Parts: sequence; structure tokens; C-alpha cells
Amino acid sequence: MRKVLSSLLPFFLFAAAALHAQSSLAEDLIRTAYSGDEAALLAAVHKHYPNFANRAVALVHGQDLLFLAATPKDAALSLDPLSPEPMRPLPAAGLWYKLIKSRAGLTHAWQVFAAGQPLNNRSDLPAYNPDSYPHPGVPQGKLSEKFTITSRLYDGMTAAYWIYASPGVDPARPSALMVWQDGETIARDNGGSTRHFTVIENLVHQKLMPPSVHVLISPGTAPGGRAMRSVEYDTVSDRYPRFLLEEVLPAVEKLYQLRPDGYSRAIGGRSSGGICSFNAAWHFPDKFARVHSTIGSYASIQWRPGEKQEGGNVYPFKVRKEPKRNIRVWLSDGAGDLENTHGSWPLQNIQMANSLKLMGYDYHFRFAEAAHNSSQEAVDLPESLAWLWRGYDPAKTSADFQQDPAEKDKPPYRVRIFNRDAW
Repeated sequence: MRKVLSSLLPFFLFAAAALHAQSSLAEDLIRTAYSGDEAALLAAVHKHYPNFANRAVALVHGQDLLFLAATPKDAALSLDPLSPEPMRPLPAAGLWYKLIKSRAGLTHAWQVFAAGQPLNNRSDLPAYNPDSYPHPGVPQGKLSEKFTITSRLYDGMTAAYWIYASPGVDPARPSALMVWQDGETIARDNGGSTRHFTVIENLVHQKLMPPSVHVLISPGTAPGGRAMRSVEYDTVSDRYPRFLLEEVLPAVEKLYQLRPDGYSRAIGGRSSGGICSFNAAWHFPDKFARVHSTIGSYASIQWRPGEKQEGGNVYPFKVRKEPKRNIRVWLSDGAGDLENTHGSWPLQNIQMANSLKLMGYDYHFRFAEAAHNSSQEAVDLPESLAWLWRGYDPAKTSADFQQDPAEKDKPPYRVRIFNRDAW
């Protein structure tokens, strides 16, 4: 369990519970499955899934993947996406399993079928890299209680946030900063599938990123109860980054001193949180010079042409046409991402990557197969954070971010239609 921030201020603090529960569950069930004792595996499944019926689950630990299904019909597993192969029955009616070895650093599209009919929706499973698992002797960071802020810039909107301080942070000395959108998904249970805290702790221990304060900010709610996530995240303007800079970070600095230079600050998020993070750096590169964008919604969600309001769909073209910002950008997306009336997530992320490349930005683009979920982010996180913070020197307050010469020699990304005739 992560240590909890101690403060002289009269706040009630809590510890983030069961941070490694999913990892421990997977390790336990996979070890039992490998033992060959199917009666013991059956007992373990009943213990961990007492109401397991008419559904399927997938678990991963190291290179091992375990798929479980509860259905009275014959179960078969489709993976990546091969034709369904039969799962092995447990010694009880209606329970099935399948063990598979995987190379680390991949995502796996999976779906279980019962008598030929889907038992679950197609989903993606990350096969984590080693630094997504706790290492012996690595100190843990500190997670605060949930704080709430009422915004002036958003007319009384309230938003929750948490503060996570990595090992090595001294509240009395200015620290590097990273702001994460949809912070509640990270604050609970170690970021769930992404395992943010474990990755950060391992990277700090290896000196691949600096000791840093992480602000985990949730989308706000307007006084009338309206959810403000899309308004905050998908609108192309300086309003949301100003909310962070003028309202949220001053509150954080009551507990921790923060370095003011953009060189020492990063901002990240997925989906609408991805475009939101890029938007903050675009408007304030002197305050946020490092961007972590996964499955970014560079789409027209908040595009209101009648109101002269821009949406994230404009960014591939703004990057090409407007003055270059001194920022470093990690992008990732997958071929299975969204295609809807707001736009094409895969094509827009490819456009973003090409725009950044053509304009000489220091960027990296990871394009794989996953759909609109956190699986690729989870697999990449040790690499992406190390890449984003590479070369960081606490003695500096600025750096000229230049495109890697090896990237300059590569051609722009091209697309090819693969799932139907091209004419």
C-alpha cells in the first residue's frame, strides 16, 4: 500500500488501497493454472469470482496470459484475431480456461465465443513490460487525499484532484511537475491497467525521470450538474490551461513547491485528455514543454464553426501553419481506434504525427493495433515516460527540443486500406 502524504494542514488523508490487487490476483491464478491442479484452479476461480457467470475475463502476469470463461456452452478463444480455438474445461459445468505465453510489450485483441456466439465484446489486453511490475527495494511515492477546487474561470465548476509525490520529492524544494487529465483513473488502484505509480517509481529509481509531483485532476462538474469534461478538454483555447496555471497549481503549491519552467513540466492524458494536454502545451509552451498524448481526440467534438470555436480537428493543420513551439511530444494510437461523426482517431493521429515531423518537432509516434482504450498506453508507459524526460538536467531551466536526426531521415507515415477493396 502506498505511503500517504503527511501534512501539518488539517486534512484527512487516506491510503490508496489494494494497489497491486489485480497483479496479485493474476499471479495467483496463473501460478495455480500452471500447477496442473485443476481442482485447485477451480477453487481459486470460485474464491476470486464468486458470481462468475456468462462472461469472460483476461489476466496477465509477466509473459503469461490466462483467459477464463463462465458459460454452459462450449467456449473458444479468439486472439489477435485468430480463428477461435477451444478452451479447456474445468472440472465443473460451465467453467473454461486457456493459458498462453506472450512476449512482453504487446497488446492482444481477444474475444471469447460460446457455441459460436460472442460472450464478451472484443477487448485489448496489455502484456506489460518489466518496469510495470514492482521491483524489490524500490521506494514508493505518496498519494494525497482527494481535494476539491471551485473554478472562477469555469463559472463555479467544481473539480477533484489528487497529488502524487514520487520518491525523492522534497516539499521544501521546487520539484518537476506532471499534470494528468482524468486523474481519478490514476488515483484509484495505481492507475488500474496503466500502473502509473509503479512505473514512475521504477523510472525514478533508475534515474530515467526526475523525482516529480504529479497532479491528478478530474473533469469538473458545473453548478447545475453538467459534466464539463468535453468542454474543458476538447475545446481549442487557452481557458483550460489557464485554469490549471491560475487556479489548480497555486493550490498545489500550498503543499509542494513546483518548478515554474516549462522544461521541468509535463502534461498528459488519453482520448480527450490527450488533445487537452497538447492544447495546454500549444498555448503555454513556456509552462508545459513535454506532452504525453495517447489515443488523442484530435477530432471535431467541440468544433462550433457558427460560434467561431475550434475543436481538436484543427491541430494537424495549426501545427503546419503556425509558428513552431519548443515542445516535446509523445503520441500513440491504434488502428482499431474510433471512427465516428466527430472524425477518424487513427487518421487524425497519423496527421498529427506527420505534421510534427514535417515541422521539425521533437516527437515520437507509436501506432499499433489497439482500440480506444488504455492498453497501448499501459504497455508503453515505461518507455514513453523515459523518452519524454530523457536528458533532463535539474540544473537547467530550458532546452532547445530538436527532432532526432534518425527521425529526420525517415519518410512521412502513409496509410493503406487493408479491410476492403480500395475501389
